Amino acid sequence: MPEPEAVTAAVARLYNTYPFPPDPLSDQPPPGYNWRWSWPAAYSFCTGQLPPPTPPRILDAGCGTGVSTEYLAHLNPGARVSALDISETALARAQERCQRSGVTGVEFHHLSLFDLEELPGQFDFINSVGVLHHLADPTRGLQCLAQKLRPGGIMHLFLYGALGRWEVGLMQEAIALLQGDRQGDYQDGVQVGRQVFAALPPDNRLGQRERQRWALDNQQDACFADMYVHPQETRYTVGSLFELIDSSGLEFLGFSNPAAWRLERLLGSAPGLMERATQLGLRERYRLVELLDPDTATHYEFFLGRPPIPHQDWSQDNQLLQARPQRSPCMEGWPSQSLFNYNYEVVELTAAQVEFLHRCDGSRPLQALVDETGLSLPQVRRLWQDQLLLLRPDAGGNFYIS
Repeated sequence: MPEPEAVTAAVARLYNTYPFPPDPLSDQPPPGYNWRWSWPAAYSFCTGQLPPPTPPRILDAGCGTGVSTEYLAHLNPGARVSALDISETALARAQERCQRSGVTGVEFHHLSLFDLEELPGQFDFINSVGVLHHLADPTRGLQCLAQKLRPGGIMHLFLYGALGRWEVGLMQEAIALLQGDRQGDYQDGVQVGRQVFAALPPDNRLGQRERQRWALDNQQDACFADMYVHPQETRYTVGSLFELIDSSGLEFLGFSNPAAWRLERLLGSAPGLMERATQLGLRERYRLVELLDPDTATHYEFFLGRPPIPHQDWSQDNQLLQARPQRSPCMEGWPSQSLFNYNYEVVELTAAQVEFLHRCDGSRPLQALVDETGLSLPQVRRLWQDQLLLLRPDAGGNFYIS
């Protein structure tokens, strides 16, 4: 097994050759919203309630060319953002991206995750997308991140799945064999890989998978290289994923696409099977989902937290009525009666719901807004479940701490 330093150097060479992600730079703020990078929206998704009102300290661990950093800064005004990466070329692109779109106050560091102790203090919110699976020792990498997460803080991670990327792994190995002693020449690897795909018969499984799932992104060489000629990649199953999580001492707060992990969408038409599934533990049910639908597990995107973590379900009417509501900052299309919820599903609002959301600025208790608009509590809870409405407990509110 290569030494961690050698792996880090090889990965840095890849991203110096092909800075990733290759999104174009812009003189405008990033388009749209990604709620996973919004501190209030992500915290509410994980806990059911808004975070403390103080500006958070955010770490973008493995920022690449700064696409995530730019979003983290724009979606969290007043936050103190630090970003790090091992690629000097990608880091320079990230700095330029943020400068051009008007981001100020981000601290950039040319640093490995293994050297996080060089950054002072801890963070409220850590984002590390597509990084751990490229480390020589992902377990150590996650433990390094966990040490920088303050108690009560949350972490957003993205890791590759083995079942959904089975064909990718086969092509990676095929390209490496054809490269021979030229492995590490990433431009040659891209050339070889494109030639292989062009030569494969139309009914070849690897070629079909590329065309169906990945080809649009992989038109860009940087994306193709990141997928097929990467020098280090670990892919997970549900079992190995939770072994990794357990090693960190952090709490699993949920997949960010929970609808995809609901067994009902696959076996809901068979009540007998669903009854059997109720005898399984949560992790076993997740495993059953990925076995029955491997496309769910091309990757895992999820949140972890360092206890104590609050968990608020708003099942008690009196607590709900005392809460102070505010609109989500990540409502694509607002103001409108047709919006995307957190799962990017279209939600059609009534005129009363729109009027209610207009009044939700966090200044008054929900009771007053319900009295003014006549919105029912089930309708309010639906807005909260869709993450269009974020709630802060009143000063004397009680909530469960895990």
